[in-house]
Amino acid sequence: MKTFEELGVNEEIRRAITEMGFVQPMPVQEEVIPYLLGNRNDVIALAQTGTGKTAAFGIPLLQRIDTANNSTQALILSPTRELCLQITDDLKDYSRYMEGVKIVAVYGGTSIENQIHALKRGVHIIVATPGRLIDLMHRGVAHLDEVNNVVLDEADEMLNMGFSESIDQILEGVPTERNTLLFSATMSKEIEGIAKNYLHNHHEIVVGSRNEGAEHVNHVYYMVNARDKYLALKRLVDYYPRIYAIIFCRTKIETQEIADKLIRDGYNAEALHGDLAQQQRDLTMQKFRKHLTQLLVATDVAARGLDVDDLTHVINYGLPDDIENYTHRSGRTGRAGKKGTSLCIVHTREKHKIRAIEKEIGKEFVAGVIPTPHEICTKQLYKVMDQIEKVDVNEEEIAPFMKDINRHFDYMEKEDLLKKIVSMEFGRFLAYYADAPEIGKVEKEQKTERKEKKRGPHNTEKGYTRLFINLGKKDGFYPGEVMQFINRHVQGRQEVGHIDLMDTISYIEVPQNDAKKVMKALDGTAYKNRQVRCNEADRPETSRKGTKKEKKEKPTTKKKQRKDNPQNVDWRQFFKHPAPLVGKIPDFTEEGWARRKPKKNK
Repeated sequence: MKTFEELGVNEEIRRAITEMGFVQPMPVQEEVIPYLLGNRNDVIALAQTGTGKTAAFGIPLLQRIDTANNSTQALILSPTRELCLQITDDLKDYSRYMEGVKIVAVYGGTSIENQIHALKRGVHIIVATPGRLIDLMHRGVAHLDEVNNVVLDEADEMLNMGFSESIDQILEGVPTERNTLLFSATMSKEIEGIAKNYLHNHHEIVVGSRNEGAEHVNHVYYMVNARDKYLALKRLVDYYPRIYAIIFCRTKIETQEIADKLIRDGYNAEALHGDLAQQQRDLTMQKFRKHLTQLLVATDVAARGLDVDDLTHVINYGLPDDIENYTHRSGRTGRAGKKGTSLCIVHTREKHKIRAIEKEIGKEFVAGVIPTPHEICTKQLYKVMDQIEKVDVNEEEIAPFMKDINRHFDYMEKEDLLKKIVSMEFGRFLAYYADAPEIGKVEKEQKTERKEKKRGPHNTEKGYTRLFINLGKKDGFYPGEVMQFINRHVQGRQEVGHIDLMDTISYIEVPQNDAKKVMKALDGTAYKNRQVRCNEADRPETSRKGTKKEKKEKPTTKKKQRKDNPQNVDWRQFFKHPAPLVGKIPDFTEEGWARRKPKKNK
């Protein structure tokens, strides 16, 4: 393995990264750094989150800055405020011994005035979220006409969040004679589209294999009945006493509900979703990064770009609709060569998703068994004993109190004292699992699955209306695009519940009182030069002309066929060539055939 010096990194940066604990380059750094320093053409680097990507593009970016020129020379786009701040902090750490390098982060959710002042003073590198950068470009304070390096970090996440149009607009404002560096965890069709449109003669660097999950992550699923999902979650959390995890939920409502339940049941948990104010989100993230919070319950969108070290587990409280979202979720753990585990709590109707994910990531899931109360209590007991055994005793501090302590417990036997200590530390689990609710056996739901198909799609949440939209994944209509599209056309803050995405259509749930407003705002608009239709999901026939007529005609035809012709025989063909069909239609006699024979043939 090469050293950073052999890769061509200058002395100032080497000094800084050595103090940060960088000993040897990680695989993605070893591949990318010399290429970016020695070659000036575009690059796509595919690597999982937590593999050292920031240093891979940040070090050569810093080394190529001309501090004598006060204009913006490099632009880094990231999907979220949190990742934007993290990249900025890392670049400042790498460049601490480089004189005159100016780096500014621009992002939403905070005062734009301070960012305007910083840009007016001159900046060499801008680290930005797309929305805020476009705002600053329109105000005439973000000047990108001398940018010669553009980095799209977590590009797949930016596209999933609906920033494709924003990225197009930004890249059109940057000189065509530039280097574009695209970093992504997966190579999707959208990423290939950006490469085709904006990269020239690009070099692809793959660390690991294309579209794979984190290499050091174990994938386990637990099949439970839908009503037992929360009980299963509690047992899994209890079974891993030192768990430090993100629990992913599908909706903001579910996220808050699960977090509230965990807090009520005595767990150190907090929620992270889009309804929280920016200040609340920052405080929640700060506590989680400092390990003051053990369990973070989050939506996919809120956790975008979330970079936290040492996560032991990612728990999927239900699987996402988009397989790429699962890749991002599981990639939060098993970082920097460490082992991690992705646990999925699923019910029988989600089993097909497990198979689809396995096929996509090239790894098999292990079918897990929910731990029993005895197994959980044993694990927790060993944890308590281990904690007691490893307590550091400061003799000087406790010496003045030992006489009174000995007198107080003098009458008590050692065994009784140990029982009391363990009961005090371990009592909550003993009390709960002494009368723990049963987790029922998974019902074999082949019949139930058929009923579900007959019953139709997802049951609409109480108080919500389900709307149909004639756009789907093939139109690039992913969750982020859905929200951005709604926010663009619906005035004010619009609450959205469950979202179902299919290849060519989508369903969204909105509060009943808002349904007419949303339909009126979206119906008839345009999305990527396609006219949008939006109506209530139980009346999809209004989405295209002629469907009502078809619905009236088709049942009549089918009834006629079932009554007169149960075998659906093409009688015209029969009378032309009767021999091959004789004996193959037991329900009809020769007299029956004769009655159906055309009159002209009599």
